[in-house]
Amino acid sequence: MAGWQEALERQARTRAKAGLTRTLRPRPAGDRMVDLAGNDYLGLAVHPEVVAASVRALQAYGLGATGSRLVRGSTEAHAALETDLADWLGAEQALVYSSGYLANLGAVRALAGPETLLVSDRYNHASLIDGCKSSGAQVIVAPHVDPATLASILRAHAGRPAVFVTESVFSVDGDLAPLAELHAVTSTHDALLLVDDAHAVGLLGPAGAGGVAAAGLAGKPDVVLTATLSKSLGGAGGVVAGPAALVRHLIDTGRTFIYDTAPPPAVVAGVHAALRIARAADDRRAVVTRRGELTVQRLRTAGFDVSPPAAGVLSVPAPGPEAAVAWAADCRDRGVAVGCFRPPSTPDGSSRLRLTLNAGLAAADFARALDVIVECAP
Repeated sequence: MAGWQEALERQARTRAKAGLTRTLRPRPAGDRMVDLAGNDYLGLAVHPEVVAASVRALQAYGLGATGSRLVRGSTEAHAALETDLADWLGAEQALVYSSGYLANLGAVRALAGPETLLVSDRYNHASLIDGCKSSGAQVIVAPHVDPATLASILRAHAGRPAVFVTESVFSVDGDLAPLAELHAVTSTHDALLLVDDAHAVGLLGPAGAGGVAAAGLAGKPDVVLTATLSKSLGGAGGVVAGPAALVRHLIDTGRTFIYDTAPPPAVVAGVHAALRIARAADDRRAVVTRRGELTVQRLRTAGFDVSPPAAGVLSVPAPGPEAAVAWAADCRDRGVAVGCFRPPSTPDGSSRLRLTLNAGLAAADFARALDVIVECAP
């Protein structure tokens, strides 16, 4: 084991030369940065009703859940949130996890047996990719949002249990998967459809119920939905929603559920309050939509090749990783936070800024942020 730290240092130098060093930047309370980097799409993380609900639960339960869900970590707050999540998402049951990452790992593993074929969209989030890799099942990486190729793959493996794994709104570029077409393929070939709805829940569908609901697939027995509670709902945690038999299986066998400490009741209560607001937040969803249109208009006028966002994520190409880092840093120095995505976070190997639209920002701040992004471009 001699020299293991030196080996890590060599790897760090290699990453630095490629412009792939990452830096933690702790932000203070009351940060004045205009935030186009975080995922608080509806501006609910600091909503007074959300904060008040969290404070009440903190006073009632204390800081943490004190254990895993099956030991002492399940509270009435967890159960109430799961009931309302299932109702909102149109699923038979829902199960809450401490993170969306663990929810995705748990869902993929639960659906994959030794003979299962997992077909994964090429642009899927790392949590879905890791779930596929760790499942022990055969995995085929499919071209991005390509129903015809998916049909060809499933046809070539007829008779095997199969699951197609995809996001609804993709987390890097913000494009929307054709879920109804994909489901037509999976249902024809007797396969399951697993959808990570993280970036669509709260923004798309009736009452913000997400991309699965928008595609008319809510409650389908061959569709499983996952999501995070950290984006439109402004909190933390994850959820798997689907048939009751799946939730029972996850409770009995899911390692990322059984062996993980439950999310704190204060967070769960805050998320539950955010859910109630989000269901009626058509006004906030309209703001996000309008800001997406304004962003595309402003950036295209400045000469950028950008696509309209399906929900709240918009991607702006950068010349390379170092240029993307410098661009984001210049924006930050002028008071605007933007996402900087480089390999390996980008599935196509290209670097870009990722802008996230936030209904909670003042209109003047949002307009100024767009000006800063254009003015700081490399």
